[in-house]
Amino acid sequence: MLPLLALVLAAPSVAADARVAAAQVALQWRGLYRGPIDGIAGPATRRAIVRIQRRAGIAVDGIAGPRTFAALGGNPVLGRRVLRIGMHGLDVAALQFELAEHGFPSGTFDGDFGARTDKAVRHFQRFARLAADGRAGPATAAALAAPAPRCPVALHRPLEGALSDGFGPRGSRFHAGIDLAAPSGTGIAAAGHGRVTWAAWLGGYGNLVVVAHPNGIRTFYAHLSVIEVGLKQRVAAGFEIGRVGSTGDATGPHLHFEVRVRGAAVDPLGCL
Repeated sequence: MLPLLALVLAAPSVAADARVAAAQVALQWRGLYRGPIDGIAGPATRRAIVRIQRRAGIAVDGIAGPRTFAALGGNPVLGRRVLRIGMHGLDVAALQFELAEHGFPSGTFDGDFGARTDKAVRHFQRFARLAADGRAGPATAAALAAPAPRCPVALHRPLEGALSDGFGPRGSRFHAGIDLAAPSGTGIAAAGHGRVTWAAWLGGYGNLVVVAHPNGIRTFYAHLSVIEVGLKQRVAAGFEIGRVGSTGDATGPHLHFEVRVRGAAVDPLGCL
């Protein structure tokens, strides 16, 4: 068994805006922006907006307004048109960002409505109790305008490691969990009582354990060097389920820890 750990609170952060994220994607298409697609209008984003405004001969203020978006080739506002697989544009980029912020990332923020975006839309629609038809129209846009889901329960910290990467945008993608750094072989504890629903290799996750808890909550423990539980095994909070490793898509030993609520990835720091 590992010791149960105290509550950890997430630090406040600047609110991200899907319209800014869409502008960042469009600026990236034009080679004007190389920063992260994070929806935050920081200095690099404003410099890139100034450059496109100068190119377009419009007022230069570093703010992405209607004339700037027209110069970028589109409108990022969701609900103006029904988005579906095969479509492309700034509104698709905004959709991808909103989906990720609500716990349903679809891979790279690129403004292309491909198979992964279609899958994410359908999963979100089921979460929002909408018809899961993969068509993102006004109803889906309205559901995405609601606050993103948060963790409804308290969980125990699975590892005494330092936070090495947080939940949220990372580069042109979205990191759906947190990374806790620790030496290879360090024991990892179940964050709560539940039943093991996966205990095997899974693609980029490497060796992965998934535990189902009450109220539709699942926790994911990835990149393990050793799995110490079996499928359908019941575990208690604090029970050792595996050991830190670097299997799958990992550059060094750490635990990638995810929390999902009815399928939506939520910030684990809000649970711990």
